[in-house]
Amino acid sequence: MPVHILCLILLAIGLAGYFLGRRRALQVAGGNAKLLHSLPAYHGWHVALMATVPALLLLALWLIVQPIYLENRVTGHLPPEMAATPADVSLAMSDIRRLAAGLETAVDAGVLTEEEVRDPAADPAALAATLKPLGVALGTTPTPQVLAAAREYRTTAARLSVARAAAVLAVALIGLIAALRMARVDLWARNRVERAVLGLLILASSVAILTTIGIVWSMLSESLRFFQHYPMADFFFGLTWSPNFKGGSELGFLPLLWGTMYITVIALAVAVPLGLYAAIYLAEYADPRLRAWIKPMIEVIAGIPTVVYGLFALITVGPFLRDYFAQPLGLGNSGSSVLNAGIVIGILNVPFISSLADDIINAVPQSLRDGSLGLGATRSETIRKVVLPAALPGIMGAVLMAASRAIGETMIVVMGAGAAAKLSLNPLEAMTTMTVKIVGQLTGDTDFAAPETLVAFALGMTLFAITLALNVLAVWIVRKYREQYE
Repeated sequence: MPVHILCLILLAIGLAGYFLGRRRALQVAGGNAKLLHSLPAYHGWHVALMATVPALLLLALWLIVQPIYLENRVTGHLPPEMAATPADVSLAMSDIRRLAAGLETAVDAGVLTEEEVRDPAADPAALAATLKPLGVALGTTPTPQVLAAAREYRTTAARLSVARAAAVLAVALIGLIAALRMARVDLWARNRVERAVLGLLILASSVAILTTIGIVWSMLSESLRFFQHYPMADFFFGLTWSPNFKGGSELGFLPLLWGTMYITVIALAVAVPLGLYAAIYLAEYADPRLRAWIKPMIEVIAGIPTVVYGLFALITVGPFLRDYFAQPLGLGNSGSSVLNAGIVIGILNVPFISSLADDIINAVPQSLRDGSLGLGATRSETIRKVVLPAALPGIMGAVLMAASRAIGETMIVVMGAGAAAKLSLNPLEAMTTMTVKIVGQLTGDTDFAAPETLVAFALGMTLFAITLALNVLAVWIVRKYREQYE
């Protein structure tokens, strides 16, 4: 049974449990809801939660364990050379899953029968040719071992799907019946429901923490594999970026760091003044009717896809900078440049800074403004010496968000700044960033045992560390300036 169908059935059981729980509570109270410790709605939610939450937790656990079990079961059919390394196993499992899905599609479409699929003497090449018109793209003709593993995968997955549906539905029905039998006048249904909801809220809030831990662990483990193949000192202090899958690669990190920081600084130099001045005008000077028009128009920029900004940088900003600045000044002949990407990324970040700063400035208590004006300060002096310092933590958060977005931007850099990794002070030269090279190293037919591929994880881990350092620096700045105005 498909997972989405199973979830819909659980939702229906929970909905039925809600109404049955209300009805059961009124029955045990003789129709007088005042005799109940908790309102009938809480009894309904109690039954619904007991029927659905344990079943959903079981379903989630099953979905985590099942792929691991299937992989361990079917890899026994593979020859040793196809399971020598984890990368080989991953590649083989991709082919096995694709072939198993193709066999299932062929049976459903009537192209193959179950007997033909399970026939041990079936020719793998003939099966691959049969699956090709169905859109099943196999990298190579499957070997008999891969075909046997695909059969085992398909059969085991089907059995586990049936067992999963039976187990989840059984848990849901047991929870439903048990909750209905627990209904009584003195049942603290409200307290039980509130504790259950609190647990769900804690679980939901922990998802972000667990996700961060998972990201760090995956990046760190692959980065350590990279440093086993490539010296750490050469990576962090190398001045040349020249990957070569045939050997002799130079994977210096500094040119990519320089390009990333250079573009980010230019982007912030564009975005921070424009966004902050726009926020000050909207919050302190603009007429409410004019503000109602201007703010949505600024925020429209945030909804434009970054690829559109990339095209804007490629066909408009880049040629303009080349024709009117780079060539006349003798600083280059290319439309791709750091200045091009930085300007466009800065324009992209204007709505983030202006919207957040506008909200923070509006949140400053009016009493601070009134006190400053009452002491004889002008409006501009009040904004500069009272409002902006009080709003500094929020403004720093907006600037940090813009910096993070500038550091992580990829499409605009590819189309506006080029892909050249170099160390140069010329803002009208083509350069690149870490994110562009991460995509480049993981694109195409890659070998996940080669340092030229694993370097992408080292770059990602370094980028994570840089972002974390920016957050720590922002918190330190905010705390320092907060102490002056408390």
